[in-house]
Amino acid sequence: MKAAAEQGDAYAKYNLGVCYYHGQGIKQDYYEAFRWFKAATEQGLVYAQYNLGVCYYYGQGVKQDYNEAFRWYKAAAEQGLAEAQNNLGICYLNGEGVKQDFNEAFRWFKVAAEQEIAKAQCFLGVCYSNGLGVRQDYKEAFRCFKAAAEKGIVEAQYNLGICYLNGEGVKQNYKEAYYWYLISYRNGYTDAEQDVKRIENILTDQQKQEVKKRVNEWFKTHPKEER
Repeated sequence: MKAAAEQGDAYAKYNLGVCYYHGQGIKQDYYEAFRWFKAATEQGLVYAQYNLGVCYYYGQGVKQDYNEAFRWYKAAAEQGLAEAQNNLGICYLNGEGVKQDFNEAFRWFKVAAEQEIAKAQCFLGVCYSNGLGVRQDYKEAFRCFKAAAEKGIVEAQYNLGICYLNGEGVKQNYKEAYYWYLISYRNGYTDAEQDVKRIENILTDQQKQEVKKRVNEWFKTHPKEER
């Protein structure tokens, strides 16, 4: 692979960058990963553009630079790469590398969510829930959170608990709120701890046992959480 990369093969350069980035078959080295992603980017490889954006965003192998991260996410997003579209939405949402723009954030999250990017579905739910870039719509927020929660996004699982607790977009149901809070907590989302305890004071022992049984079943059949 390295020989092919050094001879100018764009895909070999990108794949070598991936190996260095993740430490696959070679010692992890973000600086080398960045170097090879950049080389592949110069040949127009869309996945390399996305990964170059990631390196700039997190300061991996290069000084952190939100402006450059935005630039490369945008380049890849405009070519249809769903992961880049989601990350571009995050840039617009937080005003990182670009002026904060909720309308643009919503637009890019929606495009990525339609391609089944779970994190984008969660962010889209946040937009609908809070009226960011779109008219507030709790039913749509619930739908988006549920789609992302089923795919293992812990923030979506937690937000689904909020929906059930407050009856936002769905009929109020304390057992279902407990169910999703507990799943998110067991997936490592520590913010849910107090919510779990609060609802445990509302439910009967039998109700809690019923929910815990369902939660155990969940972890037998669903993917590991994404953070």
